[in-house]
Amino acid sequence: MNETPTSSTTGRRNLLFVTGTRADYGKLEPLAIAALDAGHRVTFFVTGMHMMEKYGLTKIEVHRQKRFDVVEFINQRNGDPQDIILAKTIIGFSDLLQERTPDLVIIHGDRIEALACSLVCATNYVRCAHVEGGEVSGTIDEQFRHCNTKLSSVHLVSSEDARARVIRLGEPPDTVHAIGSPELDIHGRASGVTLDQVLEYYEILSRDYGICIFHPVTSERQTIGAQAASLFAALKDSNRYFVVILPNNDPGSDEIVKVINKLPHDRFRILPSMRFTFFSELMRNASSIIGNSSMGVREAPFLGVPSLDIGTRQSNRGLTDSLSQCAAHERTSIDRFINESWGQRFPSSQNFGTGDATKRFVELLDRDSFWSTPQQKYFVE
Repeated sequence: MNETPTSSTTGRRNLLFVTGTRADYGKLEPLAIAALDAGHRVTFFVTGMHMMEKYGLTKIEVHRQKRFDVVEFINQRNGDPQDIILAKTIIGFSDLLQERTPDLVIIHGDRIEALACSLVCATNYVRCAHVEGGEVSGTIDEQFRHCNTKLSSVHLVSSEDARARVIRLGEPPDTVHAIGSPELDIHGRASGVTLDQVLEYYEILSRDYGICIFHPVTSERQTIGAQAASLFAALKDSNRYFVVILPNNDPGSDEIVKVINKLPHDRFRILPSMRFTFFSELMRNASSIIGNSSMGVREAPFLGVPSLDIGTRQSNRGLTDSLSQCAAHERTSIDRFINESWGQRFPSSQNFGTGDATKRFVELLDRDSFWSTPQQKYFVE
């Protein structure tokens, strides 16, 4: 009887990507498309903020490709605490693994959904690759990120510094690959849309604009509303025009949104989310980027756009001439940045990659050694 060749005998692998937010999808999509083009099968497990209308129902972004097999899972209701979201995601992803047999699960970063899925993979001995481990930030996100590192069997890090940290966590050096941040592959090429198209589509009223994204820091929930009030008061008094993207759904987001909703609409365009290619074009033409999103320490320096990192969420994560840092209440520093850095351009920083992460990822998938790494892990001294 003739048997159907398996992925291990044909070289075609079953890859399962996990995405819970617009941010991690922007990093995973380039890897998924490159894997598809190389002949591998790609499925996305879509959950978290993607499934919530409050945050723009961004699952639409995953479906828009029309090339992926997509599995949706609602893992939370508004107001669910992190531990409940973790438990629900574990149950949902565990059920999926009973139905699917992926050769590799790919997770990203430090979100609660990624932690749930890496735990399920570890307990079921399913090979798991962790994208952008080894980063530092100083918040609970860092704890989640390092947990994902220890639960995963393969590490796709953004820099040599991150690679060194993962190795110091006891991971075998031959499992830690510095491929760069995948989203830089997209930002490094033409977006495919014009700035005029972006401004018209999202009804943005000025070509001279800054971008602000301010997320909650879960360990600072008691003060996050006051931080937001201080930051946005400074932006309001600057008389500049800003595009504001709503924060993620971590505890404390409601306090930030309350502040944002009081901003004058003639100078603040408030959006729940944006299409990734449109956002890429918006970023590369911004006069500045302000807030505590990772884009301020990664994408902005890569594009040469001046950025101001607010607070502790991205602490110690980036160092380049285009990047400044201060607390939300440091009004003088915020004013100085807007007055002195607005509209400037800097040389591209390649601290987080050179825009060829997808090529390096596909090359790894083609290596026999990538698939022969033992699933049983030992701490490497």
